[in-house]
Amino acid sequence: MLPMEHLIEFITSIGYLGYAILFLIIFLESFPLTFFLPGDSLLFTAGFLASQGYFDLSLLIILLFSASTIGYILSYASGKKIRDFILRSNDRYWFKKKHIDYTENFYNKYGSKTLIIGRFIPVVRSFAPTLAGAVQMRYKLFLKYVLIGGFVWIAGVISMGYYLGKVIPGVDKYLTPIILGIIFVSFLPAGIEFVRNKIKENKVA
Repeated sequence: MLPMEHLIEFITSIGYLGYAILFLIIFLESFPLTFFLPGDSLLFTAGFLASQGYFDLSLLIILLFSASTIGYILSYASGKKIRDFILRSNDRYWFKKKHIDYTENFYNKYGSKTLIIGRFIPVVRSFAPTLAGAVQMRYKLFLKYVLIGGFVWIAGVISMGYYLGKVIPGVDKYLTPIILGIIFVSFLPAGIEFVRNKIKENKVA
């Protein structure tokens, strides 16, 4: 079985503790060091399991939205500490002040997109809040986009899993290809943006 299938089997076997496991995974995925944790696929699976009676849909959305929000806020705070460390290091390490300046310019232009659309892109959603803290993005603005992006992501993906679980008979037989499809679609925006940048670079050259 795939690792995700092992995780599903474990979650469905421990009753209400399954909520705690889901909360912990979504919370931890808000940090750069745990970018490898399943986000989209786990939310979709949780929604599917809710359609089969393993979880309460409303409680699931509220709980995981809270996990994601708390994780992003703490990740933002850790980013501010990283900034202080870099500035004190006087460019002695790889993360130099010029990297902060570059990231700050990027967030001034694309901060809202990064925190909202970036929610649907693996890796990006793990680094986005930390970088926002490192460049000292205005906290109220940060929190606004975190709440919007977090709700759309959590509620949207969970609801999709719940809906398909309700309307498609035997959808559990197709769970693995559906999850792989979600992972592929999640990486698609980053791939498109990469190709666009390459095309622009070639035109300039």
